[in-house]
Amino acid sequence: MQSDNSLMNSDLPEPDDYALSLSRSLQSKIQTNIADNGGDISFAEYMRMALYEPGLGYYSAGASKFGESGDFITAPEVSSLFSVCLARQCAEVLAELKNPIILEFGAGTGLMACDIMKELERLNCLPDSYYILEPSADLRQRQHNLLEKSLPHLISKIIWLDTLPDDAFDGVILANEVLDAMPVHRFCVHKSELKEIRVVWENNEFVRRDVVCEGVLKDKTTRALDAPLGDYGDDYCSEINIDLDAWVQSISNCLRQGLILLIDYGYSRHEYYHQQRAQGTLLCHYRHRVHSNPFIFVGLQDITASVDFTAVAEAAVASKLSVSGFTTQAYFLFASGLDRIMQEQKDLSNVEQLELSRQIKTLTLPGEMGERFKVIALTRKLNSSLSGFSLVDHRRRL
Repeated sequence: MQSDNSLMNSDLPEPDDYALSLSRSLQSKIQTNIADNGGDISFAEYMRMALYEPGLGYYSAGASKFGESGDFITAPEVSSLFSVCLARQCAEVLAELKNPIILEFGAGTGLMACDIMKELERLNCLPDSYYILEPSADLRQRQHNLLEKSLPHLISKIIWLDTLPDDAFDGVILANEVLDAMPVHRFCVHKSELKEIRVVWENNEFVRRDVVCEGVLKDKTTRALDAPLGDYGDDYCSEINIDLDAWVQSISNCLRQGLILLIDYGYSRHEYYHQQRAQGTLLCHYRHRVHSNPFIFVGLQDITASVDFTAVAEAAVASKLSVSGFTTQAYFLFASGLDRIMQEQKDLSNVEQLELSRQIKTLTLPGEMGERFKVIALTRKLNSSLSGFSLVDHRRRL
């Protein structure tokens, strides 16, 4: 047994009594799940419950997650310029298609959908419908309120879905910071042996238990690691999303013709599983503090893992999609016209120009979002070029 709770919450704000009561209820459910499964569960199952357990998980309960009052800020909240650039890339594709549709996964506050639709309307390139696949009832209501207030004349085009559509469509599928919130399995290397990190309840806390890695998890992890286990040392830990293939296949099944744009933080496989990245990529976000302990404040903090974009590309090819571009967020935004959009803002006041400059730096600087976030384009039967990848295309690194 091994406790990760040496990272105590002394530097983190204490939740209020209501939040703590929700967390304790979720903690109890996870304990029951552990007992029902013989004393432990996979880390992926723990993460799934922590994030998505109905009514109690981080994304299922009603607390604010995004923006200054939440736990983190996503690119659409940083600046509308992010969504405007996305819209211009979408417009290139929508113009090629008849009766196109946009489908957005997990639309957060709804701000990205709102800004994309505004820009597409300005470009006279609106889709027939804008689907939002949103499992959280609370977030769905917030999205509806924002979009109805901001775009009342377009609200009939926006359709909320509980599941992926049954019929394939032509259009664009968007997923911004979706893959990083998918549950992952964790593993470690000990004395040249691959171990799975599982979760147990012991001494009134969740702790890890390392067991022999077997089955599908062992096969996929062994293929992902590009060096002998002995090269990784005894302190190497990381994670893997073994459900990624099925997820990519499911969205591939939805797309008859068009583009899938996935934006997230992550690496190519060689970088992801580099021996020097010895503690993996798992992070927790709580009130704009970042730490690495997933076992505290269960249900009240986000748990994320970076994306293996090589695995995304492999899953796409297996699903008969083309990998048509891979670049950093900064290069994508500049190639999608960020410079021109900035020049169009010449009527701003000095204060507004300073704020715009701050937003652009956050989106594009290497030390901010610019290099950490990547954009990958998956296409099917698409003839148009993708301007977002015309500046720099890093597909050779995948």
